[in-house]
Amino acid sequence: MALNTQKAWHHLSSEEAISELESDLNEGLTQYKVKQRQEEFGPNSITGQKPVPAWKRLLLQFHNPLIYILLFATLVTLFLKEYVDAGVIFGVVIINAIIGFVQESKAEEAINSLKKMLSSSATVLRNGQKISIPAVELIPGDIVFLASGDKVPADMRLVQCKDMQIDESALTGESVASEKSLSSLSEDTVLADRNNMAFAGTLVTYGAGKGVVTGIGDLTETGKIAHMISEAKALETPLTRKIHAFSKLLLWVILGLAAVTFLVGLVYGMRASETFIAAVALAVAAIPEGLPAVVTITLAIGVRRMASRNAIIRKLSAVETLGSTTVICSDKTGTLTENQMTVQKLLAGTETYDISGSGYQPEGDLTQSNKPVSLSDNAALHHLLVSGLISNDSRLKEDQGRWTVEGDPTEGALIASAMKAGYELHQCEAEFKRIDTIPFESDRQYMATLHRMGSSNNLIYLKGSVEQILARCTAQLDQNGEHQALDQDAIDAKVSEFAGQGMRVLAFAMQKVPSSEDSLDPFNQREPKQELVFVGLQAMIDPPRAEAIHAVETCQKAGVRVKMITGDHALTAKAIAGQIGLNKNPGQQTDNLEAITGRELSDLSEQEVIDAADRVSVFARVAPEQKLQLVNALQSRSHVVAMTGDGVNDAPALKQADIGIAMGISGTEVSKEAADMVLTDDNFSSIEAAVEEGRNVFDNLIKFITWILPTNMGQGLVIMMAILFGITLPVLPVQALWLNMTTAVFLGLMLAFEPKEHGIMSRSPREPDAPILSKEMIGRILSVSTLLLIGAFGLFQWSQLNGASIEESRTLAVTLFVVVQSFFLLNCRSLTSSIFHTSINSNPWIWGGIAAMLISQLLFIYTPLMNTLFQSAPLSLGHWLLMFGYGVMVLLLVEAEKAFWRKRHAAKAT
Repeated sequence: MALNTQKAWHHLSSEEAISELESDLNEGLTQYKVKQRQEEFGPNSITGQKPVPAWKRLLLQFHNPLIYILLFATLVTLFLKEYVDAGVIFGVVIINAIIGFVQESKAEEAINSLKKMLSSSATVLRNGQKISIPAVELIPGDIVFLASGDKVPADMRLVQCKDMQIDESALTGESVASEKSLSSLSEDTVLADRNNMAFAGTLVTYGAGKGVVTGIGDLTETGKIAHMISEAKALETPLTRKIHAFSKLLLWVILGLAAVTFLVGLVYGMRASETFIAAVALAVAAIPEGLPAVVTITLAIGVRRMASRNAIIRKLSAVETLGSTTVICSDKTGTLTENQMTVQKLLAGTETYDISGSGYQPEGDLTQSNKPVSLSDNAALHHLLVSGLISNDSRLKEDQGRWTVEGDPTEGALIASAMKAGYELHQCEAEFKRIDTIPFESDRQYMATLHRMGSSNNLIYLKGSVEQILARCTAQLDQNGEHQALDQDAIDAKVSEFAGQGMRVLAFAMQKVPSSEDSLDPFNQREPKQELVFVGLQAMIDPPRAEAIHAVETCQKAGVRVKMITGDHALTAKAIAGQIGLNKNPGQQTDNLEAITGRELSDLSEQEVIDAADRVSVFARVAPEQKLQLVNALQSRSHVVAMTGDGVNDAPALKQADIGIAMGISGTEVSKEAADMVLTDDNFSSIEAAVEEGRNVFDNLIKFITWILPTNMGQGLVIMMAILFGITLPVLPVQALWLNMTTAVFLGLMLAFEPKEHGIMSRSPREPDAPILSKEMIGRILSVSTLLLIGAFGLFQWSQLNGASIEESRTLAVTLFVVVQSFFLLNCRSLTSSIFHTSINSNPWIWGGIAAMLISQLLFIYTPLMNTLFQSAPLSLGHWLLMFGYGVMVLLLVEAEKAFWRKRHAAKAT
């Protein structure tokens, strides 16, 4: 009979769990059962995702309508036996594919990274023998020994534990180590509260214990996350969706126009071969060959800019997606907060004090009512800080300017608070030499240390839960070191006040004993009536990053909502959310923060979840699958969702989100591989910079598309007019290719370097379903295309009437496109603001590009080789003056049109 491992193991007692798994606490599994279960369950490893072969990933770079257009152009030029031009176009296709392939060459390694989460070895009990085996050989029912510093090798129900604490932050988002116990829990207990379980990949930070393995490999909580990662779909970004739709439309329009041109030519009695060449010329002229390459290069430039602002982009399209983001779902621990417990409030005697600073870095000020505090005449405050410093088994360590804790995060916070007040650990340990310790135990809820203090007295310090410490106190210490009656009501009121701010509160007490009492045995014998003196309280929290508060405010001004999705407690999450301003999200009806827990979320219907995801700003005690559910819910409301996180538990949601943002320093490898972007400084404020860059990238792409389409449309119209009037083609296919490729590279690409326009973060996010071009831009493209048609066709006909050769007339038409597009490029530096209000030096690339285009066109016109290749001919000075005059006229007309729209928008706004 197969063993059933899919049970609510936290709901069963340890004895029931062992019985269900047919194991034995004192003997472990027999060799026969080990062999049988290894065959049944396989190795304790997570099944890796089958990678997409490199050849397939390369071919997928060609799966795009824009690339189809270029391939079509290649075939057309091959048909025309223009082999050089065909090679150039196909070269553009290959370069575009290589850039995309290299940028995305890191395959989906998230699940393979999860394998590293499992420890390499485990100590187990088999056949009554305690042995060490590779963790991969663990099976359900194994009895595993755990000690401080061990990485948990599999999911297990704890059957013995002594003062055990496990850091589960990477899995649950809980910032404080979970204190373990053996008591059975209700069946619907959320993952973060299952304190009788140990989960694969988490770290034992304190104590020791035993557990019976309940799940291995894919059946662990980590394995379930791996499955969710593989299930999450890679979404198209807003840009790729819009470019895809735009390209398909363009493809059909071009083919349709080419077909109409062919039919019109036949109706006019032209030979079929001539008509076909004209139709092909129109198609080649109208295809924007440079568009895919420029889109890719513009995104790559955005990648470089973001890297300089501490954001590493793993997928090119993620650059633009940031600019489209409407909602940022942020994990709390380590993302919005420091992930370092920090003491912020003290109660010493009857007085309350504040400590500034953040994290474990021992820099900050001790104040009362914003005034510095003297410790020399304040006995209660002195003993409160010293007891937190030396009744402590942890240490702070500095590495390259970053302070971390070795041991318990809570104890690290106590050390930092004392150091901020000027105390040095080694001096205090020398002055108050520890001679005995009662370690913290979960059933006792306190830690006691005995210190030698001169020849007459020794001193006992206690720290622990408020309830347990106060139960042992009969008096409290005042500022002068005198004992006063214990005012428990006042202390309880302070505890409630601190807890209401989301803080964790520890109580401290002391007792002087004779120097002859050199152990804590007499203290234990007096339990529980020790008659201690209450010293005070230290209240701590994992504080918000200062820069995160500003970043959230900036995002909100930009119309981007920020939501907190965390595994931490609701009270703590709500307190932090209030401090960073999540009650001021765009569209929020009230300043009151609403928080929903994972348990409450699980009771909602699908539609209610969607409504809650849109309405609520704080989600606490959330399981990994619920993070994924919330991202899906927001996307169902057409939101473009960015998800930030650093833990294993964030990985599925990071992958499902339109853009996943992982933390580079504190983030797990799993989260980094699932993400589209990694922040090298773990700083939420870098997201603000990235959103800004993303908006600029999209702006510059729209500028480029608005600029390039008149060239293609103008050429197409010129060729159509020639067919309709039955005259010689003013632009040959090979000349159209020259025009499209050189202007796109030398002129259009320079728009990718345009700096951000003023007020870019003051406008609302683009509507996800909005077309890539507004009616205003479509009107401008049509008007400039018409002006190009009039100028090129008019100059061609004028020169023909004046006896110019066909080569000279065609060269004149092609060069007019270059000149007008150079002037129009200046118009496109801003689609709304006047060119006369745009700094002339803000983008030197523009002038370099115009110079390069001019040199290239001079070579096209005046060198014999180019005259032969492209059937061009030299032009006179008079021709150039005509073209420049026409270019200036187009520039002024476009500026007049922009002024009209500015005035109209201003009138609507008022």
